[in-house]
Amino acid sequence: MNGAPMGNAGEATRMSDRALWPLLLAPLLIAATLLAYANTLRSPMQFDDGASLMDNPTIRQLWPLSVPLSPPSGYGLTVEGRPLLNLSFAVNYAISGLDIRGFHITNLLIHALAGLALFGLIRRTLLTPTLRKRWGERAPVLALVGTVFWTLHPLQTESVTYVVQRAESLSGLWVLLCLYAFVRAAETPRTHRGWLGLSVVAALAGMATKEVAVIIPVLAFLYDRTFLAGSLRGAWTQRKGAHLALAATWLLLLALVLRSGSRGGTFNLADPHAWWRYGLTQLVALVRYVRLVVWPHPQVFDYGKFWVSAGAVVPHALALLLALVATGYALVRRPWLGFLGAWFFVALAPSSVLPGTIQMVVEHRMYLPLAAGAGLMVALVAWLPARVAPWIAGALAMALGLATYTRNAVYQTNVGLWEDTVAKRPGNARAVANLGSALYSDGQFARAETRLREALRMDATNPECHFNLGLTLMALKRPAEAAPAFAEAARLKPRLATAHLKHAVALNELGRHAEAMAALGRAIAEWPNYVEAHDNLGQLLLDDGRPAEALEHFRRALAEQPEYTLAGVHAGMALLRLDRTNEAIDLLRRALKRDPKLALAHFNLGVAYDAAGDHGAARAAYAESVRLDPEDGEARLNYGIALARAGELTLAQPELEAAVRLRPEAPEARLNYGIVLAELGRLADAVPQYETALRLRPAYVAAHYNYGNTLLRLGRVAEARLQFLRALALDGHFAPAQEMLARIDAADGAR
Repeated sequence: MNGAPMGNAGEATRMSDRALWPLLLAPLLIAATLLAYANTLRSPMQFDDGASLMDNPTIRQLWPLSVPLSPPSGYGLTVEGRPLLNLSFAVNYAISGLDIRGFHITNLLIHALAGLALFGLIRRTLLTPTLRKRWGERAPVLALVGTVFWTLHPLQTESVTYVVQRAESLSGLWVLLCLYAFVRAAETPRTHRGWLGLSVVAALAGMATKEVAVIIPVLAFLYDRTFLAGSLRGAWTQRKGAHLALAATWLLLLALVLRSGSRGGTFNLADPHAWWRYGLTQLVALVRYVRLVVWPHPQVFDYGKFWVSAGAVVPHALALLLALVATGYALVRRPWLGFLGAWFFVALAPSSVLPGTIQMVVEHRMYLPLAAGAGLMVALVAWLPARVAPWIAGALAMALGLATYTRNAVYQTNVGLWEDTVAKRPGNARAVANLGSALYSDGQFARAETRLREALRMDATNPECHFNLGLTLMALKRPAEAAPAFAEAARLKPRLATAHLKHAVALNELGRHAEAMAALGRAIAEWPNYVEAHDNLGQLLLDDGRPAEALEHFRRALAEQPEYTLAGVHAGMALLRLDRTNEAIDLLRRALKRDPKLALAHFNLGVAYDAAGDHGAARAAYAESVRLDPEDGEARLNYGIALARAGELTLAQPELEAAVRLRPEAPEARLNYGIVLAELGRLADAVPQYETALRLRPAYVAAHYNYGNTLLRLGRVAEARLQFLRALALDGHFAPAQEMLARIDAADGAR
């Protein structure tokens, strides 16, 4: 009798200790993860980040939820058909805009939480009846070893540091959390419903994050068979409802897949030959993945698109066949070991079976399969003396953490990442193209052009490469070459609305305005809510004397993206052209409340105030515009005119001189500079300004008149008469010229 209470107390103590282990080890795991990824917080956006984040309008608002839960489709974006992934980016945007640090911190938290879920799953697995007797007492430390291996392994860097591959890490978190909750539901009858509910919710979240979550019901059934029920029949008999509930989550995935189709051409399910060709490449990929688990070097960010012959992969096929046979044998003879092999193959199956068209080997696909390697590491350490395990965990953390930190250093710049990739895969046309794009973004335009043309020689069918070449040529002030590059990008990928937009910009610079409008129309046809396209088309319509039509496009842009201040500024100008001055002033003031440093808004507000007759307010607006952008020749011109109108000639003179310097071909700048010089008594200096104005615009009535006035003051009466006559020839009702001619005639008569 006396022994029983002591035994119960000891058991209670052991149970209490086991409960404390996760609380003690969780901070260590999180700290180790944060240290290994400490150098990633400022890593710039890479590769697909731009399209899925910067160019994705659906992440720019959280409400209504239907917007972020409906990512763009048909473009092959990472977020396509993955509403929960898109929503997670929308949350980031709502908190910190496009500040890259917010996205990286979220990715780190997701990875750390996934590590904790894996720790819980491994620990609970070691405490199942199948394994408890052998490894139960050491479960926390062994789980720590496996989790350290998985969390800090360099193979995980692409899923964590590459922002859009949150798709992989977030779906991985849901898979691990689902299985952990499934195990808890099987272990704890009292809270069975709650844990099972969490498991189903996690499965649904996984299906809405990435298609790889399709493996959840399969893994749960295999896990049940291996560690809980002991057989497939037992798993089905004991937990039929749970397995049916998890399988039902496939319906959500099916709906999302049907809606996204071939994900913008990144899969090719219709061509039977594609399955065979892609399958051959996956034999190479699988062997590569296994090697990288054992020795993660060299890692490559983008392996490119490649094909292999059947003969070339015979050794790979034999190795795979042997591994599959060994897995099947182990499932019967050593079920726990067979489960690890099954986990590896099942987790890779979705990406290895469905025929992709772009990526053949992708390291982020190993995010979940690497857990099989973690399981093998646990088994290896379990055979060693117990006192060795903590030391191995520490050594793994140091070695793998350092390797991860080193690999993450490659992500510090776009140029560095792609130079590393090209050095390792020099025949990868896409990598060369992306190096060119990175060089363009870094302002190295000449090097960018060289790399982009090299990439096009390797693969002329890459629309993004043509597009980036167009951007580079525009930066090099060569729009005549840029226009066909954008046109080719749009031809190869008609849904690439930005290609149509940039094509329009290049055409406009070449003076081909009608073609530019047509290109913008195509951009809007492909993307009806394309804010920049509406704004640009509005500007062209405004220049074409069609302010009412222009205003509609500006308003469409503002309705879609109210914070797009430039559209508000341009809408203000359209209202001015429509003589709706007060509305223009109100709109421009609102734009400046949103962005008080926008020089163009101050300039347009000055024009509006001038139109309203409030010249003092106009002068102040022009002054602020010049302060914000001293190199804007038009702002310097209007400010100079405003100062001259106020009688501040000495202040007006340097502003108008700057306007002439900045806009030497603008006749208005020459004329007004000449007028101020004449008013300051510098008549001889004013003459060449008038002459240049008239050379630039021979039919300039005001220039003829003011030139005549200055000539008259210089005593050159005959020349002055000629200028007044020319002014009247252009405008027979120009009264000031008539008056001056009358004065000259009167003076001649008096003599």
